[in-house]
Amino acid sequence: MPKHYLSAADLSRTEIEAILKRATQLKAHWHATRTTQPLLSGQTLALVFEKPSLRTRVAFEAGMNQLGGHASYLSANDIDMGGRESVPDVARNLSRWVQAIAARVFAHGTIEQLARHAAVPVINALSDREHPCQALADMLTIAERREQIAGTRLAFIGDGNNVCHSLMLVCALLACHMTVACPPDHQPHPDIVAHACSLAERHAASITVTSIPQEAVEGADAVYTDVWASMGQEHEAARRRVVFQPYQVNPALLSLAQPDALVMHCLPAHRGEEITADCLEGPQSVVFDQAENRLHVQKALILTLLDR
Repeated sequence: MPKHYLSAADLSRTEIEAILKRATQLKAHWHATRTTQPLLSGQTLALVFEKPSLRTRVAFEAGMNQLGGHASYLSANDIDMGGRESVPDVARNLSRWVQAIAARVFAHGTIEQLARHAAVPVINALSDREHPCQALADMLTIAERREQIAGTRLAFIGDGNNVCHSLMLVCALLACHMTVACPPDHQPHPDIVAHACSLAERHAASITVTSIPQEAVEGADAVYTDVWASMGQEHEAARRRVVFQPYQVNPALLSLAQPDALVMHCLPAHRGEEITADCLEGPQSVVFDQAENRLHVQKALILTLLDR
């Protein structure tokens, strides 16, 4: 059975730490030499994307190139999964041609179905439930700025969405203390909260959900936000701008965190909505480090799943 990465909780703490260590090594090699490594020579990664992407697509394509392999991009127009061809048939066909599949889908059930029928590793490159590759990149970014990840106090402000879900699970596994502040009707899924709290109990971590952003940010080592309306929710954007306005990351809110607190955002950002431009572009911001680190953690993840 191939090993998949559909949820941030699919890897153990030991596995995550090993991936972060290898990502650090891969990043150092790339910055020092700008040369490819033949670690995945002759290997192909299929990128099955129902949704458009900048960071996810380019990071996977560049990453495979840097490891000596190849990425084949397949958009919704190329495949029409569930329409022209069933998800199980797509999985079985791709398994005959490629060594791994990274899928960016609307419904989490689609990627679960791909994994059930694929004979190669399947990576969740984003679904409506989780964004686990982003969470790995976020942890690498924190590790680069702090002596250790364990004990980090992370505040997530805004929508309890897929990014929030994966962060909760990874923070629980890596002994962080995460507080999520969301409007009452936009809090993370109760099942994810319960799972994260269960993991937290075993790893000396803590997961807290509140509706008060100031409570979450008080004393935080990192303040994280994301767009208020995710892809596919554009029709709700106007309503959400009103509901989420008290959850904007701005200088007043950030002043409650540690003086050197990291400002984090998975991008794309809407300046003046979920975060002000001065916070996003300020000296505490690490948002473009997060974006770069998608490249390196995804390389390390692929190598791990392929036992390379």
